[in-house]
Order: sequence, then C-alpha cells, then structure tokens
Amino acid sequence: MHFPLRLLPLLLLPALGLAQPVVNVGSKRFTESYVLAEIMTRTVDRAGEARAAHQPGLGNTAILFAALKSNAISVYPEYTGTVAFELLGLKYVPDLAGLNRELGRHGLAAGVSLGFSNNYALAMLDRRAESLGIRRISELARHPRLKLALSQEFLNRKDGWPALRLAYQLPFADARGLDHGLAYEALAAGSLDVMDVYSTDAKISRYRLRVLQDDRGFFPSYDAILLYRKDLPERFPRSWQALQGLQGKISAGRMIEMNAAAELSAVPFSRVADNFLAGRDPADSAGAQHGQRSFIRALLGPDLWRLTAQHLVLVFASLVLGVAAGVPLGIWANRLPGARAWILGTTGVLQTVPSLALLAFLIAALDRIGTVPAIIALFLYSLLPIVRNTEAGLAGVPGSLKDSATALGLRLGARLRYIELPLAARTILAGVKTSAVINVGTATIAAFIGAGGYGERIVAGLAVNDHALLLAGAIPAAAMALLIQGLFDLMDRHLISEGLRPPT
Repeated sequence: MHFPLRLLPLLLLPALGLAQPVVNVGSKRFTESYVLAEIMTRTVDRAGEARAAHQPGLGNTAILFAALKSNAISVYPEYTGTVAFELLGLKYVPDLAGLNRELGRHGLAAGVSLGFSNNYALAMLDRRAESLGIRRISELARHPRLKLALSQEFLNRKDGWPALRLAYQLPFADARGLDHGLAYEALAAGSLDVMDVYSTDAKISRYRLRVLQDDRGFFPSYDAILLYRKDLPERFPRSWQALQGLQGKISAGRMIEMNAAAELSAVPFSRVADNFLAGRDPADSAGAQHGQRSFIRALLGPDLWRLTAQHLVLVFASLVLGVAAGVPLGIWANRLPGARAWILGTTGVLQTVPSLALLAFLIAALDRIGTVPAIIALFLYSLLPIVRNTEAGLAGVPGSLKDSATALGLRLGARLRYIELPLAARTILAGVKTSAVINVGTATIAAFIGAGGYGERIVAGLAVNDHALLLAGAIPAAAMALLIQGLFDLMDRHLISEGLRPPT
C-alpha cells in the first residue's frame, strides 16, 4: 500500500504551526504591567505574522532587562524614568532619541509612547495625613515615628528610597519591604503610615489615600513606552507596525480604569485587554462579581493543566538530577571521611542561599530565563536531603555485615550494590521524598523568571491582592506535595524489603 504524497502537506500542517515564529512579551509583577503586556500580546496575534506568548510576572526590572538582552523576551512595557535611572544609570531622563543612543549599546531600543505617565509617589491615608497636617513629602521629616513600608524594588532602586531619603533628609532608617499588593490593606488596617504608590494605581481612590506632593521635584516623569530588542522591527515588521498602532492610545484615566477592572472587579487581565482593543468598558466581564473572584472558578481555570504540567516538569526534572548527583556524592562522603565535611558543608550552604538570589545569579550565568535556570536552582536545593540521607544510611549499615561480605570475597563495588545500598535504601528514599516535597513548594518561585507552574497564579494574586487567585495557586501546590508524599510512601511499602522496615 503506497502513501499518497499529495496528503503529505496536510500532515505537515500541525508541525508547521508549531514552527510558527514566536514573539515573547514580558511583564513585571504588578497589575498595570500585566494588562499592558496582554494588550501587546493580542496586538501581535492580530497582526497574524507570529504567535505572541506572554511571559508574566518576571520579577524585577533587572530580570526583565537580562531577559530582553538574552532574547528570552522580545518586548515589554517600561517607563522612561526607569530606563534612564535604573537600567542605564543616567542622572537625568533624556528624550527617546537620547535613550536609544544609550540602549543601542545593549542591542535594545525604546519607542511607542503609549500616552500616559505612571509616576512614583508616597501616599498616606487621607484622614491620617490630615490629622498630622501632612501634604508634602518634606513634611514627613517632622514625624520620625511614622511607619513606612515600601515595595522591595523601590527600596533598592537608584531613583527610589535611598536617593529620595537623601534628597529630603528624611529620618526614617527602618523602612521595611512589603509587597505592593499587600501594602494597601496594611495601610488601611493602620499597620503602617506611608507606602509608595504609582500615580495610575486604581486603589488610591478606593482606600482614600492622599498622594503627597513631591515639593522638591525629586521624581522624574515615567512615560509608558515599549522597551524592545533592536532587531524586532526587522524580524517581525507587521507585528511591529501593529504595536506602533498603540502610540498615544492609552490615557492616564483609561489606564486607571483598566487597573481598577483587574484589581477591584477581578476581571482577568486578558479580558481587560480584549475590552480595550474592542473599545468596551474595561470591567465588561461575566467574571466580575462585586470585586471578588470565585475560588472554584479560579482553581478550575483554563490554565490549570498547563500549570500542573509545568510544575511537574520542574519538580521531577530537578529531582532526577538531584538523585543522579546526590546519591554518588553521599557515597563519596561515606567512603572518604576527609571529604565528608566539604560535601555536606557545601550542600548545606546551597540550601541557605535565598531562592531569588540564586535565580538571579543563574540568569546572569546562563544568560537566559525560564525553565533551565529554574530546574538548576531546584536541583541544587534538592541535594542536601539526598546527600545527607545517603551518607547516613550507608553509615548505619552494621560493620559486621560489611566484614561478612568481605569474608565472602565481595569486592567494594559488589558489597556496595548488594549489601550496603539495599540496607540503606529506606533512608535514601526518605531523603529523596523530602527533596521532592520541598521542591514542590520551592518551584512556585520559578514563576518570577518565566518558568511557569502554580507560582504564576500566586504572583498574579499578589499583584492584584486577590486571595482567591492566591489560593488557586497555593492549594494545588500543597495537594501535589501531599500526593507526592503519598506516592513515596507507597514506594517505601512495595519496593523496600519487609525485613528492612521497622515493626508496626
């Protein structure tokens, strides 16, 4: 039977679809960046030249800048002040031509002014500010006992808190870091007095905040633009032309409305973007129910299986690498007493490195974001329990059994395979189980560098302070950890010899 060649193109269509070029659009982990990135993603898709993929919530500015330079993403929404001060280290904000002269050295460019500015500011509850007579930032200096909580990025930006404190000679030395999405509720509850805000924040009016006047003109203008790879217009001319159609199309008022739809009415970011492009009310969505998202609706959302698959890949790929490296290292630590302290000490130190710091280091070292650096980080975190339990299990094998094996003529390798490893198997398996369960929770951090998983929901929930979305990411992760623990318990029951298990 001969295959009809005329049908070959039909069979190749799916493969050709998979090979369609991709424009990766990045976003930071706050509402406005999510919304703008979704608008950009849909704009590229409508051009029909390439498939657009949104890489959401990619941590801070430095991570997105690295992702752009490494071609992990092609474009993302940014602000002129951030580009000038944070990325280029300039002392002022030049025009777009000036920015592009500097960005060209990195193979990047800025363009497409979206039509609004989103400036940094400090804010207080209006009633609290009124009672203290505070209207300007300079007046904060008269109240050194005020409690400040600022976003982590603002605390460390060159145009953020350190420079602002110096410019205004503010007396607050203990400003603490707090996620932007959580700070509003803390301010409303009286847990803090001052927070940083963005001028297009939808919650400013909802929480009746007073935006303090920048009376010394510290903050520059942060005009919303697109930051992109310089080769993007050449590689995707139709997509770039479509993105240029966004020039001047978003006013500050419209951006505040879109932020409000996402944060206060729980309209999905994608729906807000669709409404904008269709000219509809940003809050036009069946999912908006008095500002609260249904937990079941969020839990069973269309992204559930994609996120589950991504989370499983992160956990088990790193675990396989951990077992492949950890068991031999544990054997080495047991066989060579001089190396034991070094091996256990090194794996122990790796366990103490903050996850975001390790991810940032791996991004710089590998010059990429996404799944690969996330798996490497999880692999490094998985080593300690596996190495320690392997060494402890082998150390617990009675010396009399080792002597008996030697007397029977077994060499060291055979004694390890047939006597020591089987006797230590239960302890080793317990270490692997511990690593697997720990990795399920740690893998949620991978969303900060575009590796997906349940962390995507957690990051998005933090951005809009949506408890239902937070739980829709946290509960499946907890359930996966329990399932994996149960799976290892079954393996322990069926793979480990009954004589090696303690009596019940």
